[in-house]
Amino acid sequence: MIFSLLKLAEIQTKLASQLPLLLGTVYALWRYDDFNLLHFLFMFLSLLTFDMATTVTNNYMDYKKAIKTSGYGYEEHNAMVRDKLSETTALLFLVILLIIAVTFGILLWFNTSIVVLLLGALSFSIGIIYSFGPVPISRTPFGELFSGGTMGFIIPFLAVYIHVYPFHVFDISIDDGLFNILINLDFIISIFFLSIAPVLTIANIMLANNLCDMEDDIINKRYTLPIYIGKAKALRLYKYLYYIIYIGVAIGCLLQKLPLLCLFVFLTLPVVNKGIAAFQHEQKKATTFAIAIKNLVLINGALIILIFLSIFIK
Repeated sequence: MIFSLLKLAEIQTKLASQLPLLLGTVYALWRYDDFNLLHFLFMFLSLLTFDMATTVTNNYMDYKKAIKTSGYGYEEHNAMVRDKLSETTALLFLVILLIIAVTFGILLWFNTSIVVLLLGALSFSIGIIYSFGPVPISRTPFGELFSGGTMGFIIPFLAVYIHVYPFHVFDISIDDGLFNILINLDFIISIFFLSIAPVLTIANIMLANNLCDMEDDIINKRYTLPIYIGKAKALRLYKYLYYIIYIGVAIGCLLQKLPLLCLFVFLTLPVVNKGIAAFQHEQKKATTFAIAIKNLVLINGALIILIFLSIFIK
């Protein structure tokens, strides 16, 4: 039962949320020489369980709304069908995950600032409407934008912020009836360059998923980005997003927002290019979809290691 529930939550895909957390954490150590273990653990547990809850919701809604009830996406990929999980069990698991996520999110807010509450609430809201409601984001052309933006930018932002918030890098307050926002532009620009890799690799996971599911999505009335712009343009976008990552990292290093050691991420380019070519040739959930996940781990993992090594060089 536990194994089936973890498959329903697609636990193997949670690196998409945990790598941005680790990336922000090592960046806080490198740039600000600060780390708070309690805050990190609160965010890790809240993020992991909410990411799982989002996936459970998505799979549950796909199961409920499926028109085509045969094939890889329905019978093999969705644990609701494959492992014969009841709707009651799935919903109970979802509620437990949400309770854990909210509890640790509130604990993190109590120990930091209102910025964590607001961005956490925004992320929770996007996560819910991503898979739930009359028109879930996952069934629109905006899935790549929202998944990449939320997981790729907000997570690294908070992963750095929870360690350095006393430095007033970003503050929101109400004083004498006035709503005040303090923004440290250097902090925002730094997070922008840091988040280019997670934003675009996560967006490409969603894009690859939608490219693999195009035929089934049309039948199931999921009008995703590849359906709107066509397969050829979607495949070009998939390729160019990876190249933008390397350009962004190079610019970030030149502007001293990223450690110079991050330039060694270019050593991953031949492997990424090989994966791009394989996916351009064939878009199959059972075979080539995993390339996008491998690229996410390769690129972001390399940056995490390089920034971590830069801490000692610094």
